[in-house]
Amino acid sequence: MTLDAQTIATLQAVSTATLTTILLKKGLRNVWMRGTRPIRPGQPRVVGRAFTLRFVPAREDLATPASWASPISTRAAIEAMPEGCVAVVDAMGVADAGIFGDILCNRMVQRKVAGLVTDGVVRDAAGVLGTSLPVWCNGVAAPPSVAGLTFVGWQEPIACGGVAVFPDDVVVVDEDGAVLIPAALLDQVLAEAPEQERMEAWIITEVDRGVPLPGLYPMNEETKARYAAWKAAQ
Repeated sequence: MTLDAQTIATLQAVSTATLTTILLKKGLRNVWMRGTRPIRPGQPRVVGRAFTLRFVPAREDLATPASWASPISTRAAIEAMPEGCVAVVDAMGVADAGIFGDILCNRMVQRKVAGLVTDGVVRDAAGVLGTSLPVWCNGVAAPPSVAGLTFVGWQEPIACGGVAVFPDDVVVVDEDGAVLIPAALLDQVLAEAPEQERMEAWIITEVDRGVPLPGLYPMNEETKARYAAWKAAQ
């Protein structure tokens, strides 16, 4: 199910750092995908439903160039990606076999995929950058995926960067990396995230005024009262 425009707009205004804090308060500590770094600085914050893809270790009878034409292939998976999704790829952290290159990323752009997130690496770096597809990965490598990986399927539970990702969970990605919002918690996060951002922005203004941190962050009762008064005056 595609996210509605209001949900996307709300989450695009919330940093992944804020989201990890909100989810931590709900008992979720493992939501940040390790090894998901922006391929270029200044990429926009991306929000979308997770479309999952999974690789396993290479096996010589399966990981061959001929497998690229198989019904179970990264090519077929891309054709199944809905508009606005974030492709989240479990590459097991393998750093010497590029999962996608410029041609596949270009096709994802044509299908209006919002972005690519993987704990693995991409290849054809200049070409991938040229597609303008927002990519978060663990680096680049020249060899193709079959040099170290076997593609086995899509839209099933995966592990990406040590995080359990299920199809249709929500992914938010920015300069700090990729954060997972479990689908069942989306409404709660949407209700709380804007206020968390607003509160932290106010705290920054207080720090700029020279207010000491004890009692400010986290807030004591006196600070909470000042913040409430500030909100009421807006």
